[in-house]
Amino acid sequence: MKYFNFIIIFLISLFFLSGIFAYPHLPEQMASHWNSIGEVNGYMSKFWGVFLLPLIAVILFALLYFIPRLDPLKENINHFKTEYQWFIVGINLFLLAIYVWTLLWNLGMKINSNVIMPVGIAFLFYDIAKLLSKTKRNHFIGIRTPWTLSSDIVWDKTHLLASKLFQISSLIVLIGILFSQWAWLFMLVPIIANCIYIIIYSYYVFKHLKEEK
Repeated sequence: MKYFNFIIIFLISLFFLSGIFAYPHLPEQMASHWNSIGEVNGYMSKFWGVFLLPLIAVILFALLYFIPRLDPLKENINHFKTEYQWFIVGINLFLLAIYVWTLLWNLGMKINSNVIMPVGIAFLFYDIAKLLSKTKRNHFIGIRTPWTLSSDIVWDKTHLLASKLFQISSLIVLIGILFSQWAWLFMLVPIIANCIYIIIYSYYVFKHLKEEK
């Protein structure tokens, strides 16, 4: 993707610039965790409240950027390099949105977490879905079961299904906004159901393929 490095540097810079700008106006103990009904149930010091998530974003980007280079099948990763780069951008956008919301909350703008989180998770699920639809067999990115890693056919079929499931899940998560108190269930249940079904499906495709041979 053209300008990928520039986009990432810009997003990482926004983390630190937002934190530095807000720092003098923030309380010494910042709200850092919210329960399932949107009430604060955790705090941390101002320094870590401001700089922990930006540091996590930097470390996560480094991992996502460098680890695929170690993959014996890295040539396959090159086939969906653009989609993978957009995925990294999406992860950083998600974290940046959560970070800015946290800063705003601690500055007095109490936006309900059960609205912000479903929107963010829905975006993240859709971002994952777009990536899964293009991935080729590798050891770091995608649905890595013993059966998908053993066959390109099993890999492709499993990822096509997984992409559709995550797209559907993104819509289900958004519906959770209408049921604020239970929004966490609309986020948690789809991801658990997806993981279980996808693992079973990958085995089913592998077994069916083996029987055909």
